[in-house]
Amino acid sequence: MIGRRLFGVDPQIARVRRAALLQGLRVVAPALIALAAWGLVTGVAMVKSGLTQWQALGMSALMFAGSAQLAALPLIADGAPVWVVLLTTAVVNLRFVIFTAGLYPYFRHLPIGRRMLLGYFTGDVSFALSVSRWTAQPLPQQGSRDRTWFYLGICSGTWTVWQASSVAGIFLGSGIPGTWGLDFVAILALVALVLPMIAGAPTIAGALVAGVVAVLAAGAPLKLGLVIAVLAGVGAAMAVDVLQDRLGPAR
Repeated sequence: MIGRRLFGVDPQIARVRRAALLQGLRVVAPALIALAAWGLVTGVAMVKSGLTQWQALGMSALMFAGSAQLAALPLIADGAPVWVVLLTTAVVNLRFVIFTAGLYPYFRHLPIGRRMLLGYFTGDVSFALSVSRWTAQPLPQQGSRDRTWFYLGICSGTWTVWQASSVAGIFLGSGIPGTWGLDFVAILALVALVLPMIAGAPTIAGALVAGVVAVLAAGAPLKLGLVIAVLAGVGAAMAVDVLQDRLGPAR
């Protein structure tokens, strides 16, 4: 019996799951270098902003959202009100509402607890790589379990690399000179991660509007320029999407 089953899982099912998991890891591997650079810079930024190492470790583990962390850190360093910090991080993470809607058809069969766990591990890279693949190549011959384990493969790669690089940045941050220009490295890493996700008129319009507004609103009180830029970008993307839907039948 032990030879046929391992921890209650049939060996054949275990092989299928392992293959899907490894496939997810292979798909995400090219993006992990940029993600590691971003995680390293975020770890350094946390300790440079005045957080203790334990506080930084807790923030990295609990949030697992680099853009929200980088948006919150200058506010925390400047002693901004808690409501401003929470509002900023909530607005920056509004895109996860879209991610949830996009992933729901693939994981709605799972119990709510497992879906919430997958939600914690979900990031920009995991969403973009998985949904784009499933939309372009919906593999009907593969079951939902294969898809779930493929997604877990992507998420395990991104989470492990992010946490490892963040921890490295946290413990190395105090010894890294400010002249190294890590801010520029963070920008390059973000560009490398974000550019492959910008596809389609709504996304392009949202990115352009958000970028322009972010520059124009850089001097906004309480550093709310980022919040304004995100809202403007989301509004522009939604407007273009609605316009496309209205013009579609006329083509």
